[in-house]
Amino acid sequence: MTPIETHRRPKTSNTKNDQEDRQKAVTVVSTDDGLEHALYTQRESIYPRAVHGVFATWRTIMVALTLGVYYFLPWINWGEGRQAFLIDLPARKFHLFWWTFWPQDLFYLTAVLIISALSLFLFTAVAGRLWCGYTCPQTVWTEVFLWIERKIEGDRPKQMKLAKQPWNSEKVIKKGSKHFVWILFSLWTGFTFVGYFTPIRELSQSVLGFSLGPWETFWIAFYGFATYGNAGWLREQVCIYLCPYARFQSAMFDRDTLIISYDGARGEPRGSRQRRDDYKGMGLGDCIDCTFCIQVCPTGIDIRDGLQYQCIACGACIDACDTVMDKMGYAKGLIRHTTENELAGKPNRILRARVVIYASLLTAVGLALIVAVLLRVPLDLDITRDRKTLYRETDAGLVENVYILKILNMDNEPHRYVVNAEGIKGLGVNIEHSEILVEAGGIREIPVWLQAHPCDLAKASTAVTFKLHASDNPKLLVRQDARFLGPAGC
Repeated sequence: MTPIETHRRPKTSNTKNDQEDRQKAVTVVSTDDGLEHALYTQRESIYPRAVHGVFATWRTIMVALTLGVYYFLPWINWGEGRQAFLIDLPARKFHLFWWTFWPQDLFYLTAVLIISALSLFLFTAVAGRLWCGYTCPQTVWTEVFLWIERKIEGDRPKQMKLAKQPWNSEKVIKKGSKHFVWILFSLWTGFTFVGYFTPIRELSQSVLGFSLGPWETFWIAFYGFATYGNAGWLREQVCIYLCPYARFQSAMFDRDTLIISYDGARGEPRGSRQRRDDYKGMGLGDCIDCTFCIQVCPTGIDIRDGLQYQCIACGACIDACDTVMDKMGYAKGLIRHTTENELAGKPNRILRARVVIYASLLTAVGLALIVAVLLRVPLDLDITRDRKTLYRETDAGLVENVYILKILNMDNEPHRYVVNAEGIKGLGVNIEHSEILVEAGGIREIPVWLQAHPCDLAKASTAVTFKLHASDNPKLLVRQDARFLGPAGC
């Protein structure tokens, strides 16, 4: 469904449904061929029925797992009281357990984003929108908000009854209590979000002492408001209208992609009946038209109408239908995870071109990232030439170049570093200290003088290499190229 919906109706009709549709359509443009184009349709509230089953259990597990990681990860300390996961923007550091990343390590983030995109493409091509149904933040937080709503207002019939009744003390108390709990949970979410950027223990002390800074206050309120608005009010509208993934997912689907589908050949023609009835003799299929699959759908679609981009593959309709099939004594699987080829009686192909390409790229980038992280040296060296002069001659007749070395110790421990240079025969290195102490996460700038005999210079610009290594850890070693300028020959 797109924001512009096209409905074919008779030019003149006074049916109740048509009248209701016209009332809900804010702007309707009529054409000569009997088409009415609704430019905007008023949203109808969706009250998903609670459902139990295999997929509901998996959703609960994934909600507990993802929210557990989100809310408790900032409270884990690592090493000497340092937060295990902390994006320290003022210090331009990113702490991830035993690693500390700096702006120079930005390409690691690029690799992670590429891996995330390829993973999404691969999982979508193979198993459809499992990300949307089980781990998408919008789905996860909406599940929590729905659970709170059911605990306070009751199940689906009670919620619908409460929504229709006039405002009274019962409605005010229930609605007010629900939104109060929603807001508290949203603020806790915003507080946790800020705790990934400001040490969360310091942040909690600031909250308790009413001494929050302006930026912390803004982002707690902003992220809390976003959670409250998206999960409490917008809900399925985010999936239907705002999420770009819903729009381009069809580019990753094919007839072998696992989707949630209704078996029309088995279920049609649908119709109500008693369990003891001979529905085959009545000319009916297995679908009893109970509409439970619609009532449990968080986006309000009818899966029996076929594949729709609004479907988030949560599996709620499968659990609901299997429960009804059990009660009727029919085989499960009228609604199930399947593929279009399987429904058409054709064999499925798991290994196909797009799957192989996605998997190969994902494996290559993943292995490259792992190797890069394992071989990463937490040390960086930046060299700048003295801008006052290209070179000068010493009293001893040597050619001298001056450099400024900026040493960045990206390790979590202090180290003493030694500087050497090579590339010219008899190249001398003059430095104030034989060993340079740099604190953990510290930066130090030092001047270095390189001296060479003019007879050893084959040309006016000669490549030299600086070598920086830690005297207390031989693995901390970096090399950096530079140019040595001077007159060529004696």
